[in-house]
Parts: sequence; structure tokens; C-alpha cells
Amino acid sequence: MRITMIGTGYVGLVSGACFSDFGHEVVCVDKDARKIELLHQNVMPIYEPGLADLVSSNVRAGRLSFTTDVAAGVKDADAVFIAVGTPSRRGDGHADLSYVFAAAREIAENITKPCVIVTKSTVPVGTGDEVERIMAEVAPNAGVMVASNPEFLREGAAIEDFKRPDRVVVGTDDPEARQVMGEIYRPLSLNKAAPLLFTGRRTAELIKYAANAFLAVKITFINEIADLCEQVGADVQEVSRGIGLDNRIGPKFLHAGPGYGGSCFPKDTLALLKTADDNDTPLRIVEATVQVNDSRKRAMGRKVIKACGGDVRGKTVAILGLTFKPNTDDMRDAPSIAIIQALQDGGAKVRAYDPEGVEQAKPMLQNVEFSANPYEAAADADAVVLVTEWDEFRALDLKRIKEGLKQPLLIDLRNVYPAEEVERAGLRGIGIGRIEPGARTDVLPEAKHGLENA
Repeated sequence: MRITMIGTGYVGLVSGACFSDFGHEVVCVDKDARKIELLHQNVMPIYEPGLADLVSSNVRAGRLSFTTDVAAGVKDADAVFIAVGTPSRRGDGHADLSYVFAAAREIAENITKPCVIVTKSTVPVGTGDEVERIMAEVAPNAGVMVASNPEFLREGAAIEDFKRPDRVVVGTDDPEARQVMGEIYRPLSLNKAAPLLFTGRRTAELIKYAANAFLAVKITFINEIADLCEQVGADVQEVSRGIGLDNRIGPKFLHAGPGYGGSCFPKDTLALLKTADDNDTPLRIVEATVQVNDSRKRAMGRKVIKACGGDVRGKTVAILGLTFKPNTDDMRDAPSIAIIQALQDGGAKVRAYDPEGVEQAKPMLQNVEFSANPYEAAADADAVVLVTEWDEFRALDLKRIKEGLKQPLLIDLRNVYPAEEVERAGLRGIGIGRIEPGARTDVLPEAKHGLENA
């Protein structure tokens, strides 16, 4: 089938490349001429493992092309996907839909035959209704159908997620649109890779937000449990395993850390809260999740300061990992930003290293010295803080790290290293949700108090 993808950002480019790899003819359209020029040179605007090879192979095969010309892009298309940005709107946190509606209007002005207009961007409930209204206003006789097809791609694993998804959600009540969307995703059904779930359009729009909000709640829950573990002498990793083995809960998204970030969870939870408020249906659990996560990032900076003796003025702190997660260069709402700001507010000098995120980080981080590798970052530092769990940080030479440090202190905010391994290297290790070595007690304060009064 002939597919047009409006937008060559993260979602549009990955989706377009994967659709073309299925055998469809795909045209990716973007108004950014520089981005299209670079794509013609096989230079990716984002870092995503395997994406450059996927794009180049399908361009060579003649199934994937790029253009700035919307009219040429949508000509004779069977389906046009809108995959433009929906950032948080200033003032109220709602999704800014101006790019979506502008794209819809331009599509309507240039379509040449009946087709399915598909919102791939993450959009609030009711957005498809407005896209449909725009189509009816601009191209009343075009015979277009409007569907919702939310994406569920994880940065760093997007290609695998697209080709082997847990599910594909399509929101439409139109039989012809269902047929077209079924044909587009038919390659996934050949090996029963994923169920194709058809719902109403508004239901599909809400599924995306509900899924992300639930995962954000799960992350924030285990982070709060980690804080409790530190107070009572428990191990959050064992707690996570213990509850994750319950198949009603599952093990995913139960890894304690410095808080969630990225392009999805922060903005999607805010947009969902705005939709809930507009419909007089407050979502208290999601509200608490947003508040707790926001405060946690700065709290991790205070945790580092406390580990350094309560004062970092004049000290150098090495940060390993800047992006919000590994295998991406995305710095949006990354915990490292708030942590570094807290350290700098405390008077610390910050030195940092990240395998892919430095260029994205530089405009966001002031007065930070960037290093070429982890060992250079740690040299003559007073502490090393592991913030993002890149693979290359999972097998560091801890003895070499220790030899370069002024003070033998490793603060592991992802619990990558067991305490015993850190101690063997001669380092003092502090993790998340684990009692510090030497501070463990066999009797909790409440129990001890009760024994004293027995």
C-alpha cells in the first residue's frame, strides 16, 4: 500500500521505516528542509539503534523516500499518518495540538483520492473529532476517513517494539478504514506477532494516555517503596522481584531509580490530568505521581550531597549518564538535569560523560565539563554518580575508578552494581532502596523502643 508519514521525528521516522520494511511504499514528509537533506544522506536526526541501517536498506530498495512537498507526499496515498509533535502547552500543560491541526488542514488541501487519515501522534480524547471536522470543512467531497493509531514505542527499542508489539490499537468505526488499517498491519498477523485491537476512536486515544499514566504510577510506586526500604533496612531489588513474580503485577517498570523522564511520560500525564479536569473527573493517583516524580529528581541531588558529607562546595562530582534512559540521545525531562542543578546550587563542579547525549545536553546544561569516557570523568573527582544505566557502565573497572577518585565514593542511582562488588573495589557504595553498609540494624526503631519499655 502507499503510505504517507507527516513528520520525521521519532515516531514518524521509525514508523515510516518499519512500514517500508514490511513492503509498503512510504513517503516521509517534513517541513524542515535541513532534516530531509540529511535523511537523503542517511544521517539520522535521532539516535536509535538499528535505524540508520533500516532506513538505508529501504531507500535502496525504493520503498522509502523523503520530501518537503506535502502535495507530492500525499498524492495517491491509501493512508496518511500524522506523526507531528504534541508538546506540553505553556500555561496549562495540555497537549499543544497546533501542529496536528495544521498538518490535517494541509493534507485536506492536497489529497487526491479517498484515503484514511490516521493520528499517530499522542493526542487527547476528541482530537480525531476535530481532525474530521477540518477534513469536512476543507475537503468535503474527498471521502476521507479519520482513525486513531497510537504508538507504543520505547526509545532505544523502537524498531523491535514496532515489529513485535504487544498490541496494535486502531480506533475507528468505519468498515472501510478498518479494512485499510488491517491491510497495513497484515504483515504482523502472518506470524501472529500481535493482536490488532479495533476500538472506537475516542477509546483508542484514551488507551495511549491510560497506558503511559499507569506505567508512570508503577515507576513512582517502586521509587517510594525504595525510600521506605532505606528507612527500615530492606532491599528494594528483592522487594521488586518478590512482587514482580506475581503475574497480576509483573516485573517490568519496577526498577527503582531517580525518576522518569523523556518525551512521553511527563507530557502525557500532564495532558491526561488536563483532560480529566476539563471533564470534572480528577485523577488523584496520577496527580500524586506527577508531584512525587518531579520532587524526586531534585531529591536525588540532595542524596548525592548527603553522601558527600552534606557539603559539596568546591568539590567535583562526576556524572555518568545524562539521557533519561540508555540507547537514546533524548534529554527531555532527564533526571540528570535536576540532579546537576542541585549539585551546582550547592557549589559543586560537575563533570559528565554520556555515550550519545552530550550534543543534546550541552544547550541544557551550563558550566558542565564534558569528558570523553567514564574514567576521565572520574579523575580527581570527589564522587561518581551513575545516573543512566548505559550498557558500557555495567562492567566498569571499579578499581580503576577508585584509583582516579579523590574520595572512594560511588553513588549508584540505578543499582547496577551489587554492594559487595563495590566494596571489593575499595569504594564506598550508595544505591537506591538499599541500606548503607555498616548502617544495617536487626531491630527497627519501633521494635527497639518496645523492647526497652518491656
